Amino acid sequence: MSRTTTILLAALEAFVVAAAGVGLAVVPLALVWAISTGMAADPAMFWGAAALAWLVGNGVDLAVSLDPVAAAALGVPEDSAAFGVTIAVLGFSVLTVGTGAHVGRRSAGGGHAASGVLAAAVVTGIAGFALGLTAGVPGIAPSAWQSAVVPALLVFAGGAVGAGIEATRLGARGTDATTGRLRRWLSALDPAWRDALRVALRAGTAAAVGIVGAAAVAVAVALAVDYATVVGLWQSLRADVPGGIVLALGQLALLPNLVAWAAAWIVGPGFAIGAGTSVSAGGTLLGPVPGLPVLGAIPKLDPGLGYLALLVPVLLGFAAGFLVHRSVDARRSRRAAGRPEQRPARRPAAWTWAFAVGEGLAAGVVAGVLLGALAWWSSGAAGPGRLDEVGPEWWTVAVATATLVGVPAVLGAVASRVAGPRPGPAPSGAAPGSPATPAADAPDARDLSETDVIRTTE
Repeated sequence: MSRTTTILLAALEAFVVAAAGVGLAVVPLALVWAISTGMAADPAMFWGAAALAWLVGNGVDLAVSLDPVAAAALGVPEDSAAFGVTIAVLGFSVLTVGTGAHVGRRSAGGGHAASGVLAAAVVTGIAGFALGLTAGVPGIAPSAWQSAVVPALLVFAGGAVGAGIEATRLGARGTDATTGRLRRWLSALDPAWRDALRVALRAGTAAAVGIVGAAAVAVAVALAVDYATVVGLWQSLRADVPGGIVLALGQLALLPNLVAWAAAWIVGPGFAIGAGTSVSAGGTLLGPVPGLPVLGAIPKLDPGLGYLALLVPVLLGFAAGFLVHRSVDARRSRRAAGRPEQRPARRPAAWTWAFAVGEGLAAGVVAGVLLGALAWWSSGAAGPGRLDEVGPEWWTVAVATATLVGVPAVLGAVASRVAGPRPGPAPSGAAPGSPATPAADAPDARDLSETDVIRTTE
């Protein structure tokens, strides 16, 4: 695929996804305008609200200033009538990051990763800037510079991850000027350090993904168990059909936030729904909460039962450390058998044990960084007064995750070292039980060979 085609496709996809994201907010608000107001209200206000929904969903801060009448109606003190909304509605963010990841993978497959990702980020930034100019309702305004920068950064981050995954999968075939420099740097590393980096990244990412998956299951179970409470809160709002649609879509957009908060609960620190509140493995302490029906599923478990959730990151950390280290160790053995010239120099036994410990600790750091970033992105100010603290505290989530994953990952890596490398398949014609000996001319396609990199970049 040519560079021009890659850029055009990436730009088109970014524009279409941004338009679709705004459309998800426009359609229900248009129903409210047509049915609830009888088309009597100014339609520009509903467009501004839809644009605000997309912007706040992508992490753009809002400045809110309530007039005295609105503040009195909402029960907000006059000195708190001006406040900020900094929490991101992650349903929109997931869509934006996913777009970047898809663009990055396709662009890397075509050999122009940087061009495609940058094109998508620029188009998303332009779309965000345009929406920032037209967004807003009386008393609510988005941050102008964040409207252009933050959505573009989300696309760029997703694109970088997607391009990296695809380039790794394709090996030297997926190398362009940008990924080629990274591959040359990696190929210059000592194989032992390169394998340690691979173990840390894979094990830490696998553990973090496992915790998020467990959190998603926990949210689903909580909603099923407290279904009656959620329905009761919904009925108490007495919303009409268009309002009910808006409420339902808004809560769907908040589901990724709930999953991120559940992940913080699983690793221990938990989250808050307002200043002075806490929902953690140690117990639940709540005051008045926003009237969203989905919040009726907040768990109210005994501390003893809540602490059982801590077993999830511990078990995932051990399993990730053991399985990933074992897989990389087997790959190292195949590489040494297939390419004798690449066999690593013999090192003292203490060196290899130190590497196993370091790999486990680094895996914990990777998992902590990932879940800490997710906690940070899912939290912020959601309103005036007490609601200026909603969500988990990112640094406590990061430290708890790094500890609960890192220590078991060390034990898993050490256990894998004790168990020895996984035996590979025996070659054709070999006696059963004989060690595998891969052909020298069939190396792993993803092996970081400096010769392959130089040949590709030339």
